[in-house]
Amino acid sequence: MSFRRVLQVAPIALALLACGQEDTVNSAQTDSPPGKLVITANGEDFVRQGFVSKDGWQIDFDSVYVTLADLKAYQTDPPFEPEKQVQPKAQQTVEVSSPITVDLAAGDEDAEPVVVAEIDDAPSGRYNALSWTMVPPTDGPAAGYPLMLVGTATKDGESIDFQLQMDENLGFVCGDFIGDTRKGIVTGGQTADVEATFHFDHLFGDGDAPADDEINTGALGFEPIAALAENGAVSLTSSDLEQNLNKEDYKTLQTLLPSLGHVGEGHCEETLLN
Repeated sequence: MSFRRVLQVAPIALALLACGQEDTVNSAQTDSPPGKLVITANGEDFVRQGFVSKDGWQIDFDSVYVTLADLKAYQTDPPFEPEKQVQPKAQQTVEVSSPITVDLAAGDEDAEPVVVAEIDDAPSGRYNALSWTMVPPTDGPAAGYPLMLVGTATKDGESIDFQLQMDENLGFVCGDFIGDTRKGIVTGGQTADVEATFHFDHLFGDGDAPADDEINTGALGFEPIAALAENGAVSLTSSDLEQNLNKEDYKTLQTLLPSLGHVGEGHCEETLLN
């Protein structure tokens, strides 16, 4: 599997944590030599290839910056279920504490998920839970904003350049990756990956899905943002959106932001930290 380089890599502090009385991994895992665990971030084809919002806007991203911190991958027993448990009951944990900014839209439309960090000497076993927070970076193009969306939206001959700078600090605690392939199984001397996935169709909806599909009935769409454009452009922070969106649309936005984080199609326990 090939991976792309990260946009920005801050110095990474790695810690291999044994978690109290729950560090009794089975003998097969204990006796197996460590391997490498790669943590990736994926905005999916919606970010790499563009998509049509629920209200007919073709959205194409130039950049989608996210800054991830407090990244932790866990070997849990029993398997972590975000809807039922508060924290993973970890037997082994690997951690990347330093914030790292990546651009989910970097590369071409067929690009691989972005590498956030590579952890050498990760204990062997199955990493079946993942958590992270999104924090404001101190420098770079997205300085001050944990999430920044930059791109162009077009509809009926109208084109709007948009830049949305979101300052909400989000936190996610997720279970096992759900997708076409199984992830997170580290065996001696081998490399495995786990993935933080971001579903931006939750925010804008999906024009390819039926209008009454849940992905659309709960989405904000792009029209409320397009209505705030001046001279073919819109550049808004979270504070601007709070002041200029109607109350219902702003409430929808605040409800949707904590639902962005997934592990493939696997769910997370999402929280707004501020």
